[in-house]
Amino acid sequence: MASRTIHPTAIVDHGATIGEDTRIWHWVHVCGGARIGRGCSLGQNVFVGNQVVIGDNVKIQNNVSVYDDVTLEDDVFCGPSMVFTNVVNPRSHVPRKDEYRPTVVRRGATLGANSTVVCGHEIGEYAFVGAGAVVTRDVAPHALVVGTPARRIGWMCHCGVRLPEAVDDRPVRCECGRTYRVTDARCTLEETR
Repeated sequence: MASRTIHPTAIVDHGATIGEDTRIWHWVHVCGGARIGRGCSLGQNVFVGNQVVIGDNVKIQNNVSVYDDVTLEDDVFCGPSMVFTNVVNPRSHVPRKDEYRPTVVRRGATLGANSTVVCGHEIGEYAFVGAGAVVTRDVAPHALVVGTPARRIGWMCHCGVRLPEAVDDRPVRCECGRTYRVTDARCTLEETR
């Protein structure tokens, strides 16, 4: 039998799919078309729209709204009060529900507290968006981006540690034992411990 924790103040609309061992906390609203995987945690005051797919082991901290056409793959972390959008040019008096732009956050990525992801972009695997950053373009796998607009300042390991700078095209080794090939444009895992 699947176990789930859903706080009595949470609203989970009929039709929503919730994986086992997922925890849904105070004042969360999950719409009926949402699909949420196993082992997830949705913190206080989280909203999940109808056309949302959330993978396994995703952590969504307090005060995050995951709007329609957002996909979060496995092991994604959404920091407190980070923001997703789904329309580029919203106006209250102009309906634009047919103009949603999809946002995909790939496996293992971290979106820091108070960061904003403008719709229509992809955050690569194990990328790290710093607190308060504003993402206005795609983020490469393993990239560390900060600022407004977000720009890459380094590369991150699977384990969440910033990688040392590459010297003379030699592989870069993380303290956890993983080795990466790093260029100006990409960071690729070569070997694990």
